[in-house]
Amino acid sequence: MAFTISFPMFRFLLTPSASQIASSISTSTAIRVPHLHAPTLSTRPTLLSSNSMSQPLADSQTIANQTESPSENADVVVQYVVLRRDLIDTWPLGSVVTQGCHASVSAVWSNKDDPLTIDYCSPEKIDSMHKVTLEVKGEAQIKNLSEKLTSGGIIHKMWIEQPENIPTCLATKPYPKSVLSSYFKKLKLCK
Repeated sequence: MAFTISFPMFRFLLTPSASQIASSISTSTAIRVPHLHAPTLSTRPTLLSSNSMSQPLADSQTIANQTESPSENADVVVQYVVLRRDLIDTWPLGSVVTQGCHASVSAVWSNKDDPLTIDYCSPEKIDSMHKVTLEVKGEAQIKNLSEKLTSGGIIHKMWIEQPENIPTCLATKPYPKSVLSSYFKKLKLCK
C-alpha cells in the first residue's frame, strides 16, 4: 500500500509504517516498499521566466501570481554588500567573496529580530532575496562609507579580517531600497 502526495513542484511517494502494513495483511503476503526519491534537476519543471534564481516556478499561473507590478517592486527590501576593489585585484577571488559572505551573514544575524530582516529571510521570500554588490577603491573609501552610514543611522557591519585587522567589506542589514539608495548611488557595481 502506497500513497502519492502531490505538491505544486514535487511528487512524493509515501509508504505506511511496517506495523501498519503488518496489522492489515497476513504474514504470508510479500510486501514491496518503494524508496522515496527526491526530484532531480532533470525531472523538476523549469521556466526561464522564474522570479527566483534558485528555484524554478511550477507553472505560468504561479508566475502570474508572483509577478509584481513596478509600483509594488519600487521599494523592495534589499541588502547592500560593498567590497574593496584593491582586494579584488590582489587577493584570490574566493577570499574576497568569503569576506562579503561574512559581512552579509553578520549583518543579518546581528539584526535577526528586526521586522525587515525577519521578512527578508522568511520562508516565503528566502529564495528571492535582493542583494546589490558594489565596490569602492580601497580602505579609505570603505571607512568613509561606513562613517556616512553610521551618521545616517543605517545599520551595517564592517567586516574586519583578523588577525590582520584589515577592513575588507561592509554589508547593510536589509532595508527598503528607497532608504539605502542615496548612500550608494555614486558606487559602481562590483564586476
